[in-house]
Amino acid sequence: MTDLPDLKRRSLIKALAGTTLVPLLGSNLIACSDSSNGSDNSGPVMSVPADFLHGVASGDPLPDRVIIWTRVTPQSEGEVRIEWEMAGDPDFTTVIAEGSGATSAAVDYTVKVDVEGLEPGTLYYYRFRTDGKTSAAGKTRTLPEGSIQTASFVVVSCSNYPAGYFNVYREIANQEVDAVLHLGDYLYEYGSEGYASDRAEALGRVVEPKNELLSLSDYRKRYAQYRSDADLQAAHAAHPFVIVWDDHEVANDSWSGGAENHDSDTEGDYAERKMMAIQAWHEWLPVRPPASMNDIIYRRFQYGDLLDLLMLDTRVIGRDEQFTYDDFATDGIIDVDKARAGFDDSNRTLLGSEQLEWLREQLSQSSAQWQVLGQQVLSGRYSVPASLIEALDPNLTDEINLDKGVAALLAAVDAKSTPPSERSPEQQALVDSAVPYNLDAWDGYGFERDQLLTFATQLDSKLVVLAGDTHNAWTSQLTTTDGNIAGVEFGCTSVSSPGFDGEGLLGPANATLFGPLVVGLIDDLKYANLVGRGYLSLQFSREDVVATHHFITTVDSKDYAEDQAALASFTVQRENLLLT
Repeated sequence: MTDLPDLKRRSLIKALAGTTLVPLLGSNLIACSDSSNGSDNSGPVMSVPADFLHGVASGDPLPDRVIIWTRVTPQSEGEVRIEWEMAGDPDFTTVIAEGSGATSAAVDYTVKVDVEGLEPGTLYYYRFRTDGKTSAAGKTRTLPEGSIQTASFVVVSCSNYPAGYFNVYREIANQEVDAVLHLGDYLYEYGSEGYASDRAEALGRVVEPKNELLSLSDYRKRYAQYRSDADLQAAHAAHPFVIVWDDHEVANDSWSGGAENHDSDTEGDYAERKMMAIQAWHEWLPVRPPASMNDIIYRRFQYGDLLDLLMLDTRVIGRDEQFTYDDFATDGIIDVDKARAGFDDSNRTLLGSEQLEWLREQLSQSSAQWQVLGQQVLSGRYSVPASLIEALDPNLTDEINLDKGVAALLAAVDAKSTPPSERSPEQQALVDSAVPYNLDAWDGYGFERDQLLTFATQLDSKLVVLAGDTHNAWTSQLTTTDGNIAGVEFGCTSVSSPGFDGEGLLGPANATLFGPLVVGLIDDLKYANLVGRGYLSLQFSREDVVATHHFITTVDSKDYAEDQAALASFTVQRENLLLT
């Protein structure tokens, strides 16, 4: 079941900032048993003709209910009447629930139904009708209850429309799983000349609108474009989604009070932009409308007694502003001691105090076999020598020096593989200079990460952490500062966004070289693929979890295949949480 956070202690200022959008966020929810949608139906309303151009979707499943979604495209201005039905078979011969309602421009003609009274662990089919037209049929599934033996998921993140085709979504549409876990960056906010758009025109995937997203209308248009993609529609129609946002649903490198890709002097108030982005997110995705504060997305899903899925927000609600290495460098040289002190500051937070308290409560209360955290950024320890960052971090150098970076990496791997008693002073100094490579991840908030992992080990939680964000695939052992095993982490690669192999970064050849080398350099890292696009699959049983990194051959063409040679699978035994 979903366990919602206690909102009573939210600050008055934040509550006032969010109230203006709350009524709208629930107004695309059609009641299950009648035609009421919260609007004034006291007088006659002429329903305008409409069509279904953005497919159907379902999400946020519970044992007795699930959200179903569609969007109608009206042929003229006005209110659109819509009917829905859910059945136990794909031919809809056994309709078990149905209803009707209306939608309008106030919610961008989107529709949600929280279909209640369903049976746990059951497969259902749903569809919508308007003006004599019928939508595509979708397939969904409720959560199981009781003693559960297995559960399966696919995990995705980072789908950039201009960067390539959504072949990964097509691939997962054909899988048999309980749900799709989407860890964010469902869309990107950049304009047509922005990030990963160099091939957009050739691929026929130039973004709409062409400007960077700033207004509610902008965000709505971009969602509409993404949801016009046939492969994304197929994935949504095939599976219920459980979704959280990352940063690009608002703006790059967002935090609680702003974003790297937001200039208040030229782009207006960040809080206003954020709330417009959040409104569009709630309108266009199959998530249950919030009861109150619309910026809280952390929530719990219980798959019987097998696993508790805790979906988190490491981006919007609580995060302190990210450090960058120029905060700790002089003339491009990092002050390692100063940097470490900053990362380990006990006053810095990624989750925010209320979400952290909620998470600790959920872990304390969980009696499931597994505790699974679905969140955005890497939580493992990914430290590399400072010289490697000095060569490759664009905040420290006018031009990335790949030759210097490769040399620094090879020297570091050689030093790391040399027994401590045999290292030269230069090699030991290189090893001792290790600092986190990604300050936007949990490594930049080390104190809170270490407190959370220690807490999980004290509870004997069987922790499986999922991450997106980086556009690359990772598998790590999670450990506390004193070396105790706290769990495992699987970071999924992207649907289409370029990883380290992208132009302006390492490039394909160097990214291929770096992958296995960084595994030898970083203690807890067991696997890294820095070149492939794909998804992660998870198969849970009561004794173990099998995680497999899947990759496809290309996003540059619709003619693709699964890259069988790149498959990488890991098994974690519940009794010891060791990766094999």
